[in-house]
Amino acid sequence: MGALDSVVFGSKKFSDILSEIYDNQKKKETQITGLISELKPLISDIGDATLIVPLIKEYLEIGVRNDEQLIKMATIIQRVVNNQGNGDVDGITDAEKEELLAELDNIQNAYKAEKKKDK
Repeated sequence: MGALDSVVFGSKKFSDILSEIYDNQKKKETQITGLISELKPLISDIGDATLIVPLIKEYLEIGVRNDEQLIKMATIIQRVVNNQGNGDVDGITDAEKEELLAELDNIQNAYKAEKKKDK
């Protein structure tokens, strides 16, 4: 998978970015599961549920968004692997590269905001 070892920006290889996204998603999954586990015992009546269930819903939606990012990354990997035999080194268009880099910036900014929020 030589295309995955190409430098995208700075000293970051494409495979490093994929690994970082995967690791961040796994950490987030663990955090979400822990938060839901902490909130469930707090629900003792319908009033509690109306306050806490939206929080749980938000945590689950975050998990879904993270999974969507992994699916996008898997699609890109599949294109790269499929196109290696065709002589197409990149496997993605310039527009897709720009979209990917913009999405990586969004993920990084969200991660930084979450880290600041946790402090």
